Amino acid sequence: MVADRDDTHPRPAARRTVLAGAGLAAGATLVPAAAAEAATTSYAARQAPDIGLLSGQAHHLVGRFSYGVTPALAHEVRRRGGARAWFDGQLSPQRIPDRAAASVVGWFPGLAWTPQQLWHQNLTGMPGWQVMEDYQSSVLLRRIMSRRQLLETMTEFWENHFHVPVYADGVFTWRKRYGDVIRARALDSFESLLVRTATHPAMGMYLGNAVSDKTHPNENQGRELLELHTVSVGNYTEDDVKSSARILTGYQVDMWDTWSAGYNEVAHWTGPVKVGSFRDANGSRDGRATTRRYLHYLAHHPDTAHRVATKLATVFVQDDPPRSLVGRLAKVYLAHGTQIRPVLRALVDSSAFRAAVGAKVRDPEGDVVATYRALGISVRKPTVRDSAPHQIIWQASTIGQGVGEWPRPDGQPLADGSWASPSRMLGSLSTHYVLSGGWWPSKDIHYRTPTSWLPQPSVRFDVLVDHMSQQILHRHASATLLQACCQAVDARPGTVVDRDHPVLRWLFPRLLTTFLDSPQHFRR
Repeated sequence: MVADRDDTHPRPAARRTVLAGAGLAAGATLVPAAAAEAATTSYAARQAPDIGLLSGQAHHLVGRFSYGVTPALAHEVRRRGGARAWFDGQLSPQRIPDRAAASVVGWFPGLAWTPQQLWHQNLTGMPGWQVMEDYQSSVLLRRIMSRRQLLETMTEFWENHFHVPVYADGVFTWRKRYGDVIRARALDSFESLLVRTATHPAMGMYLGNAVSDKTHPNENQGRELLELHTVSVGNYTEDDVKSSARILTGYQVDMWDTWSAGYNEVAHWTGPVKVGSFRDANGSRDGRATTRRYLHYLAHHPDTAHRVATKLATVFVQDDPPRSLVGRLAKVYLAHGTQIRPVLRALVDSSAFRAAVGAKVRDPEGDVVATYRALGISVRKPTVRDSAPHQIIWQASTIGQGVGEWPRPDGQPLADGSWASPSRMLGSLSTHYVLSGGWWPSKDIHYRTPTSWLPQPSVRFDVLVDHMSQQILHRHASATLLQACCQAVDARPGTVVDRDHPVLRWLFPRLLTTFLDSPQHFRR
């Protein structure tokens, strides 16, 4: 896969891959001028004036905890006093004004409806699946627009950890509110997240606890709470699952009628329960206190600490992270009462994190968001159903995975191998090309014009390439990238380009896709 290497050390197939993304079929014959020049030209790029690039390590830190380093974000990082100061500031998102991103939710009226209103609309007007499409759109747009980039990355992390598919039966009535609960606590403590997600109506409906009772306890959520959300597989028994399910009885939803949620004491199973070393008399018909004690036990369990540390390190450092790093993060997690911020600080301060530059690949959602940000695409409040804010979700699906659509309760994969398939690559190449041409979506959206990329009215092609590389990839152009750009549009490094040149008038989508299809854009 193109993202497994650096374009400064190309393998034999590297050029063919880049050319395919520039509008040529893989293995195609070069156009005559480019072919003749390829063997004779030195692709040592002349550099454009520096737009304010961050250092390699600063770029690495900001890139891992954002959806792409843009010129505007780099300026904010410098204004904050550097990457680490920016990161520390991002840990307190409430102090960062973010009105534009927050206003996006208001573009979709259905997201403000109560569960009862959503059900009524589902029967008489707007179907629930369409409301979930709007929720997916709002999530992607917030990731694109938000100044609270670390909060967005952590909200995505926890929504995937405590996964509730957006299209599970009936969950549209509560799913947006479930996302809000996670966003509000994404940088708080794991225990607070665990309590609110485990007892939330959306989770209960998805995993069967919303209709569980003392006569027939549904074991599904009791099992996933142990296997997926806390101690992980192999660290519990079947008897533990039974007790886990009994503890959770009582949290119900009046499904398919009023959709009201509450605690039903009559439905709660009473009697002694045991999960691991947790024991409770569980003698009250109101079992909510028992549930809180149980979830406290699970949140502070060493196996839970190890699971959370492993997942954080896998997402933000590398696949198969060092055991020493996982152990260190687990200790910090337990020492700070499951608080998330200290764990993140320890992660970015580790030598393993500093050494993991370029070690992670963007997933389909991240690819779409980063591409919008890199190209400076802006969207407006939707006026019709085929407006850009509604259509963006299909671009993520085209690449390979829509927001919250993973069909199993384990959440979508974290390792790069799942996002390195040929089909994913083809989806990315297609989406990059369509967005580079500004062809679709076409309503309530603004694309940059080709001339807006010119650093001056008339410029050498190699200088233009370097300027664009800084803006899109946040690095100077390598000789290999320059060569790929020359071949993509049949230009020479010294070619003088202005607004009337064919590169600007007809070939510019090919040039843009050469950057977007490069290994650097596929990496976080």
